[in-house]
Amino acid sequence: MKFYIFLLLLLPCVALSQSKVEGRINEANAENKPMGLAGANVYWLNSPIGTVTKDDGSFVIPFDAAYSHLVISYVGFETDTLQISAPKKVQHWMRPANSLDEVVVQQKREAVQKSFFSTQNVVTINSAELLKAACCNLSESFETNPAIDVNFSDALTGTKQIQMLGLTSPYLLITQENIPMVRGASQAYGLTFTPGTWVESIQITKGAGSVVNGYESISGQINTELVKPFTDNALFVNGYANLNGRLELNTHFNKKLTDKLSTGLYVHGSERRVKEDENKDGFLDAPLGKQINVLNRWQYQNATTGWVGFFNVRFLNDEKQLGETRFDADTDKFTENAWGSEIDTRRFDTSVKLGYVFPELPFQSLGFQAAYNIHKQDSYFGLNQYNIDHESLYSNLVFNSIIGNTFNKFKTGLTFAYDGYNELVNVQDYSRTDKSAGAFFEYSYDNQKALSLTAGVRVDTHNALGAFITPRAHIRYIPWENATLRASVGRGRRAANIFAENQQLFGSSRQILVEGGNRGIYGLQPEDAWNYGVSFLHGFRLFNRPGSISLDYYVTDFKNQVVVDWERKQEVSFYNLEGKSKANSFQIEVNHDILKNVELRTAYKFYDVSTDYKSGSLQKPLQAQHRFFANLGYATTANQRGGQWRFDYTLHSLGKQRLPASTAAASETMNVYSPTYSLMNSQVTRVFNAQFEIYVGGENLTNFTQEDAVIGADNPFGPDFDTAIVYAPIMGRMFYAGFRFKI
Repeated sequence: MKFYIFLLLLLPCVALSQSKVEGRINEANAENKPMGLAGANVYWLNSPIGTVTKDDGSFVIPFDAAYSHLVISYVGFETDTLQISAPKKVQHWMRPANSLDEVVVQQKREAVQKSFFSTQNVVTINSAELLKAACCNLSESFETNPAIDVNFSDALTGTKQIQMLGLTSPYLLITQENIPMVRGASQAYGLTFTPGTWVESIQITKGAGSVVNGYESISGQINTELVKPFTDNALFVNGYANLNGRLELNTHFNKKLTDKLSTGLYVHGSERRVKEDENKDGFLDAPLGKQINVLNRWQYQNATTGWVGFFNVRFLNDEKQLGETRFDADTDKFTENAWGSEIDTRRFDTSVKLGYVFPELPFQSLGFQAAYNIHKQDSYFGLNQYNIDHESLYSNLVFNSIIGNTFNKFKTGLTFAYDGYNELVNVQDYSRTDKSAGAFFEYSYDNQKALSLTAGVRVDTHNALGAFITPRAHIRYIPWENATLRASVGRGRRAANIFAENQQLFGSSRQILVEGGNRGIYGLQPEDAWNYGVSFLHGFRLFNRPGSISLDYYVTDFKNQVVVDWERKQEVSFYNLEGKSKANSFQIEVNHDILKNVELRTAYKFYDVSTDYKSGSLQKPLQAQHRFFANLGYATTANQRGGQWRFDYTLHSLGKQRLPASTAAASETMNVYSPTYSLMNSQVTRVFNAQFEIYVGGENLTNFTQEDAVIGADNPFGPDFDTAIVYAPIMGRMFYAGFRFKI
């Protein structure tokens, strides 16, 4: 009897022991001795059931007869799939991803990558592409890529303004590691506050973005990934100088404190002291200035527990002086002795990112982002004064998981943002506080074959914009091998910071008119637009060499827009759209490795951007409808020491641009256009070894400059003075040189 009772007690234990798969995951070695691999993912294919190996490489995972393929993955190792039909014990060895038997397959990493599988139209620019030009800051990182247009904002500050799909940067969501960065008070100069050497990669998303990143994106998103302390060089030094007096120095110091914690200190310093006035109009072609920019970055990662985190602290001080060459700030400030301007910016940033992957469910994760910054700008432009203090707080909580299997995934979360503005325009105080809170849900279906879908919606409430819904959707279809067809639709909504985004207006004698009402920010209603787009990407081989062709067509349809009207003489007006405003964008791009080690990238773009002004429907001023781009790169094969030569040439050709009617003489028609022109840049890089390289280059090699860029330069305090009507470079041919050293 006791024997039967013992069997009855034992049977559940036996059944339990047989309802699981357990074992050990080892790192492969020559002797095939067990060396436990901690932190490896073990999961059933197309299921929510998974786990992570312990410190000794052991694991236990429930057995389910519905699944028969056990996947084992780990970063740096080949992913293996085991076929298991019953509970058992497993002893498995994983091979490093770069360890193959007798066969070595090498593939060059593309400097610009376009994904065939992502539902969104994303272009990734990696560090190799950024080295094709001097790339001193983020605003100068797009010269060799046709996805972004680089324009000139005015004749004084030397600031470059970026555009995408025919719209300026305020309609782009510009983030740093998916945290909003260039916005509000930093909109005009914020891109110059990220040194190029800090950038690891840039992701450019055309059209409607993800609801996870907020509601402000209208024409797309630019996300910058910074270098990581774990993977960046222990020491990096970059020096740069050009013949127009610009000097820069960048240093990176990275230290691995433990196997899970690293820190990095990144220091940027730059200055310009030389006064340049090539066109002899009495005004500086580029501002005098200096900048000090310091970032301390911490990185933590623990594969065993599933935690990863980043913490950043940054301080920036940027000073600019612009205006007449004879201007002396000590004696001429706020006088009519000479026209001058100073823009002093101090900024403090801190941010934290935390991520947790559930050990038992590797498809499930929780992420938290938070950022706080204070931006203070004190500035004057001749007799105009503009000061703005912007305090910002942003947080985003994101939960990722699956529905049933890995084909069906979702993201959901909460967002909170606070922006406090103290803004003074001459004697007018425009201070305000913005608060918003929102929730979002995004579903994605991806069978890794023909069809993928991402659809999301977010609901936000804002103290000035009210409550509103932002839907967005993306679909990707693969009609045949090496071809991808995408479509997207989405809504964006934003509050226009009319003075911070249009600071070039202060460099003129125009009267500023805000024609709003008693409601909204500045008495103006929020901007609201829908973006629709389709794109096609096809890979091919021609003369046995790879290439690709892509076509994009996007439409941005504004339901409301804050119109910036320069069409009336001696004034600039801001008012709500009454009528239609659309931006149509078409681009065709062809890339091909035409010869061994020779890459050719070409693109043609057409823009039809029109707005109903009070004076009638007009094409957007200072916008070339036709643009052509070409980049030719050649690199020699690296020798045994890593020595190499790299040559790069870039061409930008711009069609005519409509000038605002206010710049035309009374006898001329409203449709006055700029001449067409081309810009050529080139750079030669000599890589001596893995540690040291030098580069020399030139910009605007054809020496094309705009005539009479400063209107009324002979009487800067007169009624016709204007520095904002700029369609071409102010500075002529420029040569530079630099070096990079790393350990």
